[in-house]
Parts: sequence; C-alpha cells; structure tokens
Amino acid sequence: MATDPRSPDAGLQGSRCSGCAVTVYPAEDACPRCGEAADPAALQGTGTLWTWTVQRYAPKSPPYQAPPGGFVPFALGYVELAEGVRVAAVLDLENLDDIRIGMPLTVTAGPGVPRARPTGRGKEGT
Repeated sequence: MATDPRSPDAGLQGSRCSGCAVTVYPAEDACPRCGEAADPAALQGTGTLWTWTVQRYAPKSPPYQAPPGGFVPFALGYVELAEGVRVAAVLDLENLDDIRIGMPLTVTAGPGVPRARPTGRGKEGT
C-alpha cells in the first residue's frame, strides 16, 4: 500500500503537474493552474523565508481554548522552497526578533501546519 503524500510520515510531499510542470504543496491530484493530472513529488524542504508575521496575542474565546501553560507568541511564515513553491509554516525560533526575510530554513511536515527551523548560520536577510 502506498504512503499517502499528505501524511506526515511521507516527509514534505507536494505534487508536480504533468502538463505545465508547476509544483504545489500540499499534494493535489490535479494542477491548480491548468487542471492536468499531477504526480506526487518529494520536496527538498530547504528554502528561504519569503514573509512572516508574529501572533503576539491569544485569539478571543470561544472558540479558542488556551493550552495548560497559557498562550505563547509564535511566528508563521511562507518559506520559498528550492522547487519554487511557497509553504506556510510555523517558525520555530528561540527569539522571534531574529526573524529576517531571506533567512535559510528547513521545513518539515507533521500533524497540522508544517514547521520551519533555521538551517544554519550565515548572512541572513537581503
């Protein structure tokens, strides 16, 4: 039995159009651009931060329910992968003030939204 490309166990799986060659994440059966069939494609998961935002305040309740430790601010961003596709991900950084457009990140799949972590040190931002 094949692994579902949308499963976290499959790694970061997208799809590539058999007609116009556009790559998307998450995987789709058909191309969103031209409607042709799309084939599963493993994505490298490395790229650069395209844009981001920081959620510093807890959402209103209901429906939000704070976790046992209380709300913790977090960042969300779009990471542009080597394949040219942009993936929305939670940015896992110790200091939210260190976030810069162009910083190198590695994206991994998991339950819910993918997660992105810095890939290494070096010149960040452009």
